[in-house]
Amino acid sequence: MASMNEKDYYAILGVPSDASSDDIRRSFQKLARTYHPDINKEAGAEEKFKEISEAYAVLSDPDKRKRYDAMRSGAPFGGGYGAPAGRSGYGGGGDPFGGMPFDMWGFPFTGAGRRSRTATRSRAYNPRPGADVAFELDLSSADARKGVKRGITYQRYVSCGNCHGTGSVHADHAETCPTCGGRGRMSIDMSGIFGFGVFEVECPECEGSGKVVAEPCEVCGGSGRILSADEVVIDIPANSHDGDEVRVTGMGNAGTNGSEPGDFVCRVGVQAERLAPTQAYGFRMIGFVLPFLIIPLLSEGAFTVGFFTIAVGIFGLYLALRNGIKHELGWWRNAGRSIISGASSGLLWALFTYLLFSCSYGYGLRR
Repeated sequence: MASMNEKDYYAILGVPSDASSDDIRRSFQKLARTYHPDINKEAGAEEKFKEISEAYAVLSDPDKRKRYDAMRSGAPFGGGYGAPAGRSGYGGGGDPFGGMPFDMWGFPFTGAGRRSRTATRSRAYNPRPGADVAFELDLSSADARKGVKRGITYQRYVSCGNCHGTGSVHADHAETCPTCGGRGRMSIDMSGIFGFGVFEVECPECEGSGKVVAEPCEVCGGSGRILSADEVVIDIPANSHDGDEVRVTGMGNAGTNGSEPGDFVCRVGVQAERLAPTQAYGFRMIGFVLPFLIIPLLSEGAFTVGFFTIAVGIFGLYLALRNGIKHELGWWRNAGRSIISGASSGLLWALFTYLLFSCSYGYGLRR
């Protein structure tokens, strides 16, 4: 397989080098639907899909695309597009200064004290479950009522095919970190320099786990996963509402070093059912004052409703209904949830006020 340095990602996606982000996205979606393994069963289709996914993963990210363009033009420090870091959160990324000599602490620093890590190889063995991938899907009221199927193209970490997700092609097990001896921490004596004594820091080689990957995979850098593009078909059931979720198990980010993947979570959005922030705040105010109105009825006059309580309720009613009362049923359902949320907070204050008033009232009678 050709290395990243030898590949023309623009040619793979069939777009010019000055193509816009939208052009790149549209071209990838067209090619992905053509070569996706679930659709195209011809020989070589899966490899082609991986190739266009790799191209899209680079060209769709402004920083990765900038480094890739610098590499193609022969700019300084553009001699390679490094393999991904195990925990950096950029599965297809690399260090733009790849190949330059840095010391073991990862200098130089960039930004406000943040360490710039050389991500061409990460030996840390840190199995962690993959995170969920959340996606917001806005639907019309009609689509939400009848239910729809939607194909969604997105980026996620997938298990590295070269090492089968383990992080190492040749070794089956992780080994004890040679730098910290498996402790995950290192002691540094700074008493002779700053007079601060001995400090313990996280081991930079194993990143605190105490274990490292033996012979890290050349493709994923030892993390066991790479950034790729994928597609999923979401079946939104009929009578869905704003805020509902549809979960597809195992289609989230792959875990590091063979850990289980997360899920793909599609959050349904129905604009007609969504409360505006001021409307939601108004309904919460209504809910807040409800306990102050109900408790006096149950206390047989021992606790009266104050003017401030009435004013808050009226103002909340104004905020909630100033745009009218003709709304979708789901809108009123969300309004009810906001009222309940406000009432749960108001009940505590109402009970506290009632108990305080009752004690003061009883003490006055005894006197």
